[in-house]
Amino acid sequence: MIELKHVTRRFGNAVAVDNIDLTIETGEVCVLVGSSGCGKSTTLRMINRLLPRTEGEILVDGEDIATMNPEQLRLNMGYVIQGTGLFPHWTVARNIAMVPQLLKWPRERIDARVHELMTLLDLDPSTHANKYPQQLSGGQAQRVGVARALAADPNILLMDEPFGALDAITRENLQLEMLRIQKQVRKTTVFVTHDIDEALKLATRIAVMDQGRIIQHDTPENILRRPATEFVENLVGKQDRGLKLMSLRRVRELMQAHPAPKRPEPGVEGLREEDSLRLALSVMLWQDAPQVPVFNSRGEETGVITRERIVQEGA
Repeated sequence: MIELKHVTRRFGNAVAVDNIDLTIETGEVCVLVGSSGCGKSTTLRMINRLLPRTEGEILVDGEDIATMNPEQLRLNMGYVIQGTGLFPHWTVARNIAMVPQLLKWPRERIDARVHELMTLLDLDPSTHANKYPQQLSGGQAQRVGVARALAADPNILLMDEPFGALDAITRENLQLEMLRIQKQVRKTTVFVTHDIDEALKLATRIAVMDQGRIIQHDTPENILRRPATEFVENLVGKQDRGLKLMSLRRVRELMQAHPAPKRPEPGVEGLREEDSLRLALSVMLWQDAPQVPVFNSRGEETGVITRERIVQEGA
């Protein structure tokens, strides 16, 4: 668990973070979102002491980080930044192995961990392990950055706009990858973004920041349904909030299940149980279809979902 108590950060006379309180529970993904200069990246960097706080306390599992060795603190926190920060003269495998090497893990354990993480992040070790960062696509390089942050199996993962410089398709794919990985590793994650749609997709809870203060800290659904201020209301949007709510809900919630899974007809396309209702509605409108089949992770047809039910109950 991470706790920030009355934390302030000043740069000269300018207040970047203004007396904030924030609790991030173990295993939670807390997304800090707000416009440029609101203090979200400054807050993140105070958690691993890249920036010192001016006032207040920051506790990790009940211990004040001011009493911890800063190098050891950072070695025990994964850190991912925009542009990856990979060493260009090191191979992919060596970049991923950096923190375990600093922790003096045995070579066999390091090699096994590198292989495990590359496989987890859909990077074929036999193809990519000996490549250099400049030989990778932007999405592949960002995957390596995430693998490096996870290499020593830290309890906490800090991510500072990691997907901000990527094209829209790669960005969306990596967001889905992060959701998949989080289900497996359950890290306490602090994620910074200026994109409210990214925040809604990834967060367990969202902390909306403005002018150095946290003005609302709540679940994505409550942020959408009950914005605390006009700033939050403008941030989430007034006209498409219903569609954003549909993005939070999964097809499996409203599908009409078959009595038992069955093999689909050849060539039949449909939706996955984990797809969002927003995607389902988009597919049905594009295909002018009143309903579409739903498939599980094994490719079996498990039910159907109807456009009528999405419109009536989706938000």
